Amino acid sequence: MTEYKSIAEQRTKSSSPSQCSIEVRESSFEGRQANRAEMRLRLGLPKGRMAQGINQLIADAGIRTQTSSRDYRPELSFGSMEVKLLKPQAIVTMLAAGSRDIGFAGADWVAELDAPLVELLDTGLDPVQIVAAAPVKSLQDPDFWNRPLVVASEMEVLTNQWIKQRGLTAEFLRSYGSTEVYPPEDADCIVDVVATGATLKANGLNVTDVIMTSSTRLYASPITMERPEQRRLVEEFVLLLRSVLEARQRVMVEVNVTAEVLEKVVASLPCMREPTIATLHGERGYAIKVAAPKNDLPALLTRIKSLGGTDIVVSPISQIVP
Repeated sequence: MTEYKSIAEQRTKSSSPSQCSIEVRESSFEGRQANRAEMRLRLGLPKGRMAQGINQLIADAGIRTQTSSRDYRPELSFGSMEVKLLKPQAIVTMLAAGSRDIGFAGADWVAELDAPLVELLDTGLDPVQIVAAAPVKSLQDPDFWNRPLVVASEMEVLTNQWIKQRGLTAEFLRSYGSTEVYPPEDADCIVDVVATGATLKANGLNVTDVIMTSSTRLYASPITMERPEQRRLVEEFVLLLRSVLEARQRVMVEVNVTAEVLEKVVASLPCMREPTIATLHGERGYAIKVAAPKNDLPALLTRIKSLGGTDIVVSPISQIVP
């Protein structure tokens, strides 16, 4: 059985509870649907910018989705799932409340809401950073960080944690989007989500601190993971998604070699365990097949050729289940 660590276990003991901390509880939904809940999973799929990557990941895992443009309750061709399209922030709160069993959300919102969830899988999709940034001109003042500041952000908990860690005298100002336009007139600095940093640069801001990195991840309610039947379905779902993510990192490389260079070529190949080797027709050599890391491909192909490999074929891999 796969062991998963809850978000609470990953936090340091020194961290203090936040004002937005969400308590995991047996919600009223559990009492009304206890029998049916044991036989199904209630999945929260994200709306917005996360949706495209997650939908493609699910499709690449061989799971079909049936939905319409106005349908917030799509159907998946996997097990017995009750699916709902939700904002990622809502998914976090529903997982903590126990009204959803599993769901996709950004690690930044889980941290911001201080939700004690179980992280199942980091998809690596939608990578962003939560950063502190201030105007370039303001940072030229050596006393900038020593005076009382106004910090604008949509994320109160992460911002106040940063203020405390920095030892600043600062006031939190909640923004409602477009946080980068607040300085210098309406705030001294900001805490915001950035992907490339281009928007900050365009508004004359420099990043001063990286508070955390985030990506789209699959989380579970701790209550769900305590139920054997639901945990089994969760782990099967994770296995399928992980198989796609593993496959995206590799390509299948096939090459023909003579007996004379076989061992040299095999020794040069990166593979998961051992390469697959088959005898060519008429025993005129060997065919080697490996699932090689995609990032190693340019150097790998030239190395194989220099060692005497021929008829090299590279093909994509759909899924890998170790």
